[in-house]
Amino acid sequence: MSPLLVIAAGGTGGHMFPAQSLAEEMLSRGWRVTLSTDQRGARYSGGFPEDVPVEVVPAATFARGGPLAKAAVPLRLTQGTFRAMQAFRRDRPALVAGFGGYPSIPALAGATLLKLPRLIHEQNGVLGRVNQIFATRVDAVACGTWPTELPDGVDGKHVGNPVRAAIRAREAAPYIAPGDHPMSVLVTGGSQGARILSDVVPEALSRLPVDLRAHLRVAHQARPEDIDRVTAAYAHTGLRAEVLPFFDDMPNRMADAQLVIARSGASTVADLSVIGRPSILVPLASALRDEQTANARGLVEANAAILIPERKLTPDTLAQQAELILTNPDGASRMARAANSIAIPDAASRLADLCESLRTPA
Repeated sequence: MSPLLVIAAGGTGGHMFPAQSLAEEMLSRGWRVTLSTDQRGARYSGGFPEDVPVEVVPAATFARGGPLAKAAVPLRLTQGTFRAMQAFRRDRPALVAGFGGYPSIPALAGATLLKLPRLIHEQNGVLGRVNQIFATRVDAVACGTWPTELPDGVDGKHVGNPVRAAIRAREAAPYIAPGDHPMSVLVTGGSQGARILSDVVPEALSRLPVDLRAHLRVAHQARPEDIDRVTAAYAHTGLRAEVLPFFDDMPNRMADAQLVIARSGASTVADLSVIGRPSILVPLASALRDEQTANARGLVEANAAILIPERKLTPDTLAQQAELILTNPDGASRMARAANSIAIPDAASRLADLCESLRTPA
């Protein structure tokens, strides 16, 4: 029987997109793949190949809910761990790979107790809470952003952040520099950080010169509860904008963009580099470990992105930086090439190689 990889991942795109990419790669190598997550994570698993069954296990976090919910966390995690162990005994994995997020705890804990081969992949430049717990308890720590802050004695392996096949299909897509023609601006904030962009970006773009605004069309990802007010804000300014909570054609929209305004989540940074697009990045200030600033470092140091700390994000500041890019076709083109120069488009293959090196012998 083909070897089994169990992927344990949380319920946000930052965890699920690279996990999905590894699943696609391992299936192509003849492995079987199962996704282990909780009920919330299962709702975000729609992009995984149909050949990947979803094993739903109990999980919980101390970060949500009241005192009773927090008190129940250890019990739910214990239940999830034993559920995962039961599944592993029925069909023993050759490897368990964790991608962070509390839903990955049961599978990683079960694999640790059963002494199965296991690794974690950290997307950000700073370990997340769950990966901090397991970094010294796994056989390898794969790093998406380099350098990654790691505990003493832990050697990370830089593989990059795997991107989905749809992103790889647009690798180094030709960049149409800004000019006297229709131009696209893509605005995306991820599931946690979209609100401030919704507050600031419409007003900022309205402050661009009239002749520049006339050429713009905006694709803006906003939280569902903000859709109406953001749509109204763009309508008030006269800008053409499509405002949705999720773009299922994000690779194409990014490839079509002359400028991307975004948070610097690890997956977003990886997508920007593989496709190769100029960006203005606003790291999430509420991130406890400031990992999004670390994520942005590579693009900023390559002169592929402009970083604006959240505390300095104002309509005027953003308008100035957007105008600088959108009125400088040569500079924008250099930014696009610089972004692509630091890409690791074969990150999924590198991570898959690491997985195969750790697998249990047949």
